[in-house]
Amino acid sequence: MAEETLHMRTDVIVVGAGPVGLMLAGELRLGGAAVTVYDRLPAPTGESRALGFNRRAAESLDQRGLLARLGDFRWGPMGHFGGVRFDLGMLDEDHSGVLGLSQARTEEMLDGWATGLGVPIRGGYEVTGFRETPDGVAVTFDGPRGPGEDAARYLVGCDGAGSIVRESAGIQTSGREASRGMYTAEITGVAPRPRPIGERLPGGSMVVCTPVGDGRYRIVVHDKGLPPRPDPGALTFTQVADAWQRLTGESVHQARALWTWACGNADGLAAEYRRGRILLAGDAAHEIPPLAAWGLSAGLQDAANLGWKLAATVDGWAPDGLLDTYHAERHPVGRQLIRDARAASMLYLGDDDMDPIREVMRELAARKDAAGHLAGIVSGLGIRYDMGPGDHPLLGRRMPPHHELTGPDGIRTRVADLLHSARGLLITGDEETARLAQGWTDRIDIITTPPPGPGLDTVLVRPDGYVAWTSPGGDQPITRALGRWFGASRATVTATARPAPHPLHHQRR
Repeated sequence: MAEETLHMRTDVIVVGAGPVGLMLAGELRLGGAAVTVYDRLPAPTGESRALGFNRRAAESLDQRGLLARLGDFRWGPMGHFGGVRFDLGMLDEDHSGVLGLSQARTEEMLDGWATGLGVPIRGGYEVTGFRETPDGVAVTFDGPRGPGEDAARYLVGCDGAGSIVRESAGIQTSGREASRGMYTAEITGVAPRPRPIGERLPGGSMVVCTPVGDGRYRIVVHDKGLPPRPDPGALTFTQVADAWQRLTGESVHQARALWTWACGNADGLAAEYRRGRILLAGDAAHEIPPLAAWGLSAGLQDAANLGWKLAATVDGWAPDGLLDTYHAERHPVGRQLIRDARAASMLYLGDDDMDPIREVMRELAARKDAAGHLAGIVSGLGIRYDMGPGDHPLLGRRMPPHHELTGPDGIRTRVADLLHSARGLLITGDEETARLAQGWTDRIDIITTPPPGPGLDTVLVRPDGYVAWTSPGGDQPITRALGRWFGASRATVTATARPAPHPLHHQRR
C-alpha cells in the first residue's frame, strides 16, 4: 500500500546522513532551525572511506564540544603533500590532523549529537526529486511503505558525488573524467606491512596499508591496470588480493574482508553551491578521489560555514546576502581543493618522469615558509575569507580555538569552549565597544575581557570560528561589521547599558 503523503512542515530537509549531513543538521538545530535528515540506507554500513580529518575540521568539531566525544585518537606529527613529507614541528602553530579514526566512528558520534538535539533521521527514505512551491520545496521520496512527499523551506544535498539533489536542481558540474581505478578493502586475520602514507612502485602504481585497530587493516591498491570506472558492486575480495600480491609480493588471500570498494579518480565541482532554496555541501558540491580525508574535511567545513547562515535565514535575522556568502566563500575553497588533489595525485601516482619534480618539492618542503604553505593547504588552516576592509593578519582567518581568555579572577577559558552554542563572539576589553554591541546580544555573546594576541583590543568571531572584525585593523565601525554578519540591531542602546553576563562570568562565581 502506498504511503500517505506527509504534511509535516520543517524548515530544512537535509539529504544524506553521512558526516557532512549530520554535522549540518546539528549546526542548524543549534541555530534554532527545524531540520529532518533523509537517507536512502536504512542504517549505516559501518564502512569507512576516510580515516580521520585535517586540523581545521578537528577544530570545527572542537568548537561544538564534539572532539572529546570521539574518545581516544591520535594526531599526525608529520605532514605530507602527495607523499612529499614535511616536518610540522618546524612550524609556529600545530597543523597536525587526526589519523586512523574511522569515518564510521565519526559518523556514529555525529548521529548521536544530532539526534540528541532533536533531529529526526529517516533511514530507508530515498529522496527521488523535488518541486518548488511558493514558499519552499516539496521533496518526494520512496520510503519503507511506498512513495511520499514532505515540505520544507530549504533543501540541502549532502548526498554524495551522484547527488540526486544536484541533478534534480539542474546544477552543472565541471571536472575530469576518470583515467584510472582504485581498490580498497578492510581486512582482518592477516597483518600486512604498514604503509600509512603509501608506497610508490615502478610505473605509477602505489599500495597503502593502514592499521585501524583491533587487528584490522585498510589496504588500498592504485594500479594503472585497474578499470577507471569500476562497478563497485561487482568487486570481489579475490580481485583485491590478486592485485595486492601482484604489486607487493604479499598474499592476503587468507584474510577476511569486512568490506571492499572500487572507485575511479574522477573529480568535479558544482557550478553553484546555492540555487534559490537548494544548497549543496560535501561531495555533492566537490568530488575528489579519496585522498587523505581531504573531501570529508572540506565537507565538515562546508557544514560549519553553511549551518549558522541558513539557520539565521530561517529565523529571519540574517542580513541581505548572508546566505549567498556560503557560495562566495566555499566555492573557491572547492576549486582549490580539486586543484590541490590533482597536484597531489600526480606526485603520488606519476611514474618515474615525476622524480625530478619530487626532488624539487622535497627541497622546498625542508624550508619553513614552503612547509608552512603546504601545511596550510593540507590542514585547512590556510583558508582566509573576504571580510571586507581591514588589514589585521587575523581578519578572515579562523580564531585559534586553543587560545585562552583570562578573566579578572584568573579563570582561563578556551575560545573553542565559548563557541559551543554556535553564536557569534565579541571579545573586547573596551567598554564603549561592548556598549555599542548591546543590540545584538540575542545573536552574539559579549566577552568583556581583552582578546588573546598582542596589540588587539577587540575581535568579532563568527559562529564558524572565523574573525569578521578586529580593533585595531578593522576599517569600519563595529556596528557596521555586526550589521553585515548579524543583521539589524534589535535593542535600544543607552549610555548606561552594560554587556549581558556570559557563561564565562558565571564560572567565576
